[in-house]
Amino acid sequence: MSAALPYWRLSGFYFFYFALLGTWVPYWSLYLKSLGFSSEEIGILSSLVMVTKIVAPSLWGWLADNIGYRSRIIRLGAFMATLAFAGVYVRSDFWWLAGVIVSYSFFWNAVLAQFDVLTLSHLSGQYGRYSLIRVWGSIGFICAVFAVGWWLDHHPIVHLLYLITLLLSGIWLASLLVTEKPNGLRRDAQRQSLKGILRRPAVIAFFAASFFLQLSHGPYYTFFSIYLDAQAYSKTAIGGLWSLGVIAEVLLFLFMHRLLARYSLRGIVLWSLGLSCLRWLLIAYFVQNPAVLVFAQCLHAASFGSYHAAGIEIIRHWFTGHHGQGMAMYSGLSFGLGGACGAVLSGWAWDLSAQLCFTAAGVAAAIAFFVAWVWFDLKTEAEPDT
Repeated sequence: MSAALPYWRLSGFYFFYFALLGTWVPYWSLYLKSLGFSSEEIGILSSLVMVTKIVAPSLWGWLADNIGYRSRIIRLGAFMATLAFAGVYVRSDFWWLAGVIVSYSFFWNAVLAQFDVLTLSHLSGQYGRYSLIRVWGSIGFICAVFAVGWWLDHHPIVHLLYLITLLLSGIWLASLLVTEKPNGLRRDAQRQSLKGILRRPAVIAFFAASFFLQLSHGPYYTFFSIYLDAQAYSKTAIGGLWSLGVIAEVLLFLFMHRLLARYSLRGIVLWSLGLSCLRWLLIAYFVQNPAVLVFAQCLHAASFGSYHAAGIEIIRHWFTGHHGQGMAMYSGLSFGLGGACGAVLSGWAWDLSAQLCFTAAGVAAAIAFFVAWVWFDLKTEAEPDT
């Protein structure tokens, strides 16, 4: 790493951001269940975080790319997210919580895509090393999943709200420590038409595959903890299984820059999608077999880790002059629209059959694989980043 690279300050932000995700994703649905909400209501409330990700990153990405002040936008988003989340301490009825989640996640979801651009601005000429910084987010996720799972086994579930508030404050404080490096990414001299970029078949295929991949994660992110709880797994065991997937992701990130240098983006994308399909089918039919479940969780290295690392490189590669908007569209169409649709659909179907939900997730991942196999071929187009 370059001596000028603020490695630990960048890594610290990812640590707190994904520690919050490691607190929210496994345990938020359990908190909602403790309030007496139905599966459909839990699905809707869980989807709202993803719904705001459809709009918020694009809006803030446009502001950052065209107006500037990316660091200030990140800090404002982190601060307002912390402030908005405080509404959970006022009331806990469905519509009030829905309003709080929409408000807080509108700002929280504006932060990550722009911080990725900020990180890349410090990695000029070393873009493959993004994963060595991003790995600290995975470590934060693991620490949070284990620690929060243990804590909630010994304390009331309402303590989840206090922990989320603490981590949101950590994100805001970490955002104060880093600024964007001027001219870290190429600017208007090589700026391309955004519409021209979006017309490329390979780009369209990438966004479509990303949508279906995140759609397939709907039952996992919304109901996996409830699924395991129904099989008599303890909260500590649930946390351990969540963290196992991210441990596999960490190990992958440590040498992902070598994989990116050795293998094609198309190959990494296709392997990631194929293994994602396998993962959901294993969870659907072998949830009572701990050994198979452990293996399925290790495949998180593919369903998220390798695909996301390739996705960051694809956006950097194609969206010259529009990195903020490219990151925002990737986030909005995949984690936002795809994730929201997956959460809502799984909420509707969960009470019918949990096994069916994860089978459908496998089908969605298979569709993503087919789309990428047919249309995601960078060799058929002139590359803008050579």
